[in-house]
Amino acid sequence: MLKRVVIAGGGTAGWLCACYLARVLNANAADAIEIELVESPEIGILGVGEGTFPSIRGTLAQIGISEAHFIQATGATFKQGIRFVDWVRPAGAVGANHYFHPFNSPSARVDGLDLVPYWLLGDAGPEHSLADAVTLQKRIADAGRGPKRVGDADFQGPMNYAYHFDAARFAALLSETGRALGVKHRLAEIERVELGEQGGIHALHTREGLCLQADLYVDCTGLRARLIGEALGEALQPLRDVLFVDRAVAMQIPYPRPDAPLPSYTISTAHTAGWTWDIALQARRGLGYVYSSRHSSSEQAEQLLRTHAGPQGERLPVRHLSFETGYRRQQWKHNCVAIGLSAGFLEPLESTGIGLIEIATYLLTHLLPDSGDQTRAASHFNRMMNERYARIIDFIKLHYCLSQRRDSSFWVDNSDSTSVPSSLQDRLAEWRLRPPHRLDFVTDLEMFMPASWQFVLYGMEFKTDLRRQAGRYPERAAARREFEMLRQVSQHALHNLPDHRALLGTYLAAPTQPRYAAR
Repeated sequence: MLKRVVIAGGGTAGWLCACYLARVLNANAADAIEIELVESPEIGILGVGEGTFPSIRGTLAQIGISEAHFIQATGATFKQGIRFVDWVRPAGAVGANHYFHPFNSPSARVDGLDLVPYWLLGDAGPEHSLADAVTLQKRIADAGRGPKRVGDADFQGPMNYAYHFDAARFAALLSETGRALGVKHRLAEIERVELGEQGGIHALHTREGLCLQADLYVDCTGLRARLIGEALGEALQPLRDVLFVDRAVAMQIPYPRPDAPLPSYTISTAHTAGWTWDIALQARRGLGYVYSSRHSSSEQAEQLLRTHAGPQGERLPVRHLSFETGYRRQQWKHNCVAIGLSAGFLEPLESTGIGLIEIATYLLTHLLPDSGDQTRAASHFNRMMNERYARIIDFIKLHYCLSQRRDSSFWVDNSDSTSVPSSLQDRLAEWRLRPPHRLDFVTDLEMFMPASWQFVLYGMEFKTDLRRQAGRYPERAAARREFEMLRQVSQHALHNLPDHRALLGTYLAAPTQPRYAAR
């Protein structure tokens, strides 16, 4: 019977896991599991702007944090998708310079008419991108509107959405929440991991003289992977031959005035050796350049970021970061589960970091065995997490390999078929004759549903030739009416949805009280 869990490491991964375990597993006090989190007093958290996936709303609701409390505590703004700039072709080239990946799925009639094939056949008109033609969200985001109305219930609204927030402040909020939910908190430095006779962890020994024992250990020690990597020897499987970026340089930029517009989307701009993120928080922007050290020096990267930031970026301090892209095949080994950066790291192009923490935590909570034998649960966990990582890797690579850019060796190398996983090559071959379909995906293994693949695929100007199959789509007149109706409805939505900054103002002015109940 599982009685005690020790989580090594705090931050977003450790505290989100602790909060979720405490809320879900300890709903019945009589069967409560003791949860203890130990984190180093010396390791700080970078206060960078962080983007999330819409699943975060369900996680916050489950943990018991109200939307207003979350927005006030973390400096959060709403996120309705990602705007990709200069990914198809370099800046200044002839042709469209951006596309939008919205969180809303393509609209469909009650009778199930799928509009994507009709968009491919040209029935929306040549001037409309896929996101513009089949959703309202691009127009709403372009107009600076928020995704919900004042008075909509927590975590609900007519548009699908996530958030941008300050990562350090989010971790602090989760820590406050976890302790209120009964998680025991220790500030201590893990000095030694003692292994048992069967190869699992017997105890964690700290510099302060503590000996921490548990039935299950959760490694949230970040890139160092103190338990799963250093102690248990589970190696990181590198992805440098598929995803090339391995460095980042970041800065924080204050707004020139308090009422500066707030985009409700991440802006990702492609450059010669990587891409920049631009994330709008309430009081500042988070700006960073993710790049490949094989294609750029750190000095070149910093200068590019400062130039991209404009005059404001000339003298602002920057922080340089390095990382290795990859993941561990066994993220649950013996009695240790790795969650967060200790399990693996993928570049933040599509905000998968916190999403993977959520997925691993949900799965762990579901699979935790009542008995002491964790073998089957570990095998199940590893299989599902490996499948998810593989699918996410394909999705991220999709952004690079379809680019028409050949202006630098970085983009030439990304177009080389030897850097493209065979699983992605097979999908692209099929999609040249038909659009992605839900039957191409296994829902429980996917982070990105068919709509996301469609928005990126066709945003990158991938060609699917349906001319020989046009007879399979006989409702072209109905589709044209549907496209026109969506354009008309979007005007009503623009009228009904508030300005993004004004919407945030209502949350910042609202009295808040955390919804969680301390044990």
